Amino acid sequence: MAETKPHQNGAGIVNSRARQRALAVGVVPEAATDRDPLAELKELLRTAGVATAGDLIQHRDKPDPDRYLGKGKIAELKREIQIADANLVACDDELAPRQERNLEKELGVPVIDRTAVILDIFADHAHSAEGKLQVELAQLEYNLARMRGLWTHLERLGAGRMDGGIGTRGPGETQIETDRRLARDRITALRRRLERLGRNRSVMRAKRERAKLPTVALAGYTNAGKSTLLNALTGAEVGVGERLFHTLDPTTRAFEHDGRRYLLTDTVGFIRKLPHELVEAFKATLEETVIADLILHVVDGSEPELGREESLAAVDAVLEEMGAGEKPRLLVLNKVDLLDEQERRDLSLRHPEAVLASAGKGTGLEDLRTRIAGLIRQNLTQVELLVPYESGERLSELHEVAGDLEREDREDGVFVRALLPPGFVERFGDLSVDGRVRGRGPVRTLEP
Repeated sequence: MAETKPHQNGAGIVNSRARQRALAVGVVPEAATDRDPLAELKELLRTAGVATAGDLIQHRDKPDPDRYLGKGKIAELKREIQIADANLVACDDELAPRQERNLEKELGVPVIDRTAVILDIFADHAHSAEGKLQVELAQLEYNLARMRGLWTHLERLGAGRMDGGIGTRGPGETQIETDRRLARDRITALRRRLERLGRNRSVMRAKRERAKLPTVALAGYTNAGKSTLLNALTGAEVGVGERLFHTLDPTTRAFEHDGRRYLLTDTVGFIRKLPHELVEAFKATLEETVIADLILHVVDGSEPELGREESLAAVDAVLEEMGAGEKPRLLVLNKVDLLDEQERRDLSLRHPEAVLASAGKGTGLEDLRTRIAGLIRQNLTQVELLVPYESGERLSELHEVAGDLEREDREDGVFVRALLPPGFVERFGDLSVDGRVRGRGPVRTLEP
């Protein structure tokens, strides 16, 4: 988006883009809805610092393949631009390059799509080195297909003249091809750097796994209150804000319940129509949800029912795309302090399996911790082990990894009844009561 001179609004906040006035435009089916279909796009524009001067909706099954809108609607949009004094048009779908070019030619003002707005927000909110690289990668992949439309003045031989005479052959490729090649080279380099950072993160993750702590990942619609919930559960001081995509980089903190520690990770929020390239670019960040023992699906419980269902569906779709669709999941309906008693009862009836909480007010958190502990416990296996006295280091490791541990000192060692995560059952298989007789046999398990 183009830069404008900063100015101060009534709240004293400097907004460098307040002079950009956008018309929000969308193509939606005829299906009835009780909410503004462009509400999310307007919130994205607000987060990007752009004022919404008005909106325009065309009801049709799918956008026009050449101009996004029909000819009659484009004429109406021209009039709306003049009436609202708008200098930008924002579309609620990802535009094909030809749709963007044709719209700009018809309207005479810059046209951006939903993906461009999200990328702009990501670029502003990314703070870590990895986050910045991920944003740059997504931006390059998005712009690669649009280079022809952006730089038509470069459609000539790199060292030649427009008349095609002597001296036009140059390096043998057009300037636009050179730019595309450079962009592809940069994309390759970025992917390599992200792979290296991913390996470093894997080393850090391995250290966490050696710490024997169960892992819980926060997933949910952007602005559902995930970072506030992380702070409330762990006592952390992660920055929060009432804006979309406030958190881009994963943050991991620990909390305790009944003497056991858990790791809780906050990740980037999801959104309806999340562009595929953003899912791909942030897959390394989002994979925290894939490897977690439990996913807390955080939803804004104060949303109207239709909006809440759409949020649930959007998050479910991204989790499926990432390969985390089968992971154990607990629904957390946050911000219920904004509801009255009857609304809370209705919410409980509609989602009886969910935990109602308010991260901001601190209500429902103890119930949430108990539910987390219970679900983690369901994945543990109860074993009986006999640890020789000379293996004190393994007994110490058991104390760290076990969810529950009972011990009894015997003549030939320490008898232990413990709950172990799946990855550690075989690790201590040689100490199992049955295994000591037949060598490294199956671990004896008991009903919890």
